[in-house]
Amino acid sequence: MSLDPDVILDRRRLKRKLGFWRIAAFVAVAVALVVGLAESGTLKGVFERSAPHVARVTISGFIRPDRNFDEMLERIAKSSSVKGVIVEINSPGGATSGGEALYEGLRKLSAKKPVVTHVDSLAASAGYMAALGTDQIVVRRSAITGSIGVLAQWADVSELMGRLGIKLEEVKSSPLKAEPTPFKPASPEAKAAIESMIRDSYGWFVGLVAERRGLSPEAARAIGDGRVFTGAQALEAKLVDQLGGPEVAQRWLETARGVPKDLPVRDWKPRDEGGVWPLSQSLAASATRGVLSALGLDGLADRALALDGLTSVWHPALSEKTNDFGGIGR
Repeated sequence: MSLDPDVILDRRRLKRKLGFWRIAAFVAVAVALVVGLAESGTLKGVFERSAPHVARVTISGFIRPDRNFDEMLERIAKSSSVKGVIVEINSPGGATSGGEALYEGLRKLSAKKPVVTHVDSLAASAGYMAALGTDQIVVRRSAITGSIGVLAQWADVSELMGRLGIKLEEVKSSPLKAEPTPFKPASPEAKAAIESMIRDSYGWFVGLVAERRGLSPEAARAIGDGRVFTGAQALEAKLVDQLGGPEVAQRWLETARGVPKDLPVRDWKPRDEGGVWPLSQSLAASATRGVLSALGLDGLADRALALDGLTSVWHPALSEKTNDFGGIGR
């Protein structure tokens, strides 16, 4: 059965139109992808990091184990374009395990690249622990650092429960299971078990201070009593190496480790688990933090996720505000 010539002509026109719109759709998607990558800074970052530079990484806020951050340090270590690394720290500390992970990651990085820490305002407890993993520590004179120690805290609401007529019932395999608990006073045995954990982690922390700062165990314990220091005091106590700003840190890389002068400093950031298109995730996170900030609960979500375990932190408060001294206050 032969088709009408007009029908054949219409079909050919339809095929041409479909071909045109397929190509147009492909071009539109390609343009959108390029624009999206450009807006997110991905393309710019790729081009900038392909040239020789000094990498800058930032450790801020409450510290916790972060797989993406660890992976970023590994990428920096393998990059032939990175000639040196500046670690900017602004943190009161956090989970002891998080500080341990940062220390270990920075020690591995230091084996491949010259690494220097710069502290602009605050590097306390686990924040200082992380700084110990680098080759040099530079701090502002009025910055706050130190707070060498380990902490475990819990509430006792048993008296309040009694007033409300609430009684705890439990069945457990042994007396120290799920101890301490906020629902009853901690037993001497529970407190002893927690103290043993604290002493073990504290001994390891003080040992790091002694080893990395060239101090005797006795001297490290004397200054590792939990107190905080200004940058000037920390220099006198041999907890840091120099006073100054970021330019002092970069100058150390150049003079002490032979990093070429006047290299640009490029920021490196951990990759989002969502891939190279994290826009929706970033918007959701920003919106959540904005609501918490408006309610005066800055950092609540971060700390709620990280407080299940031993902490090495200075002033672990739910609401913190920067004071004129350059640290944090209640």
